Amino acid sequence: MKTDALTGIAGILRKNTYKMTPQRRAVLEVITGSHDHLTPQAIYRRVQKKYPAIGLVTIYRTLEILADLNLVCRVHAEDNCRSYLMRRPNGHHHHMVCKSCGEVIDITGCNLDELEQRLSRETGFKIDGHLLEFNGHCRACLDRGENDNEQR
Repeated sequence: MKTDALTGIAGILRKNTYKMTPQRRAVLEVITGSHDHLTPQAIYRRVQKKYPAIGLVTIYRTLEILADLNLVCRVHAEDNCRSYLMRRPNGHHHHMVCKSCGEVIDITGCNLDELEQRLSRETGFKIDGHLLEFNGHCRACLDRGENDNEQR
């Protein structure tokens, strides 16, 4: 992870009364070093190589802080497992999540402004943002017939 990015993240943490601890730095290095969505367990295994005494609870707490500060993107899978990816400069995006293998595909080009405005007008609800995920099966799982056992 580049020093200037770490400095920026440290500033955001500090502004929100958090410190850049060695454990948080290690979690950030793992997440920023990957282009895949990582589960907390995968992050834990990678961080543990550098900090063998780190606990899984520390990983979860760090991920929650980073998600609350909008520094990482959180994906919700059907089995209530979450995965995380560092927010990239391209900003707002959504996901397609494979129910068989867990592959996550990022979708950019969100065009939900009209829907948000209509829903806000109709309900009086002030919308601050949205999260959209599509669940289904990726091409590789479909080719392997991994959705054959599902109800139609």
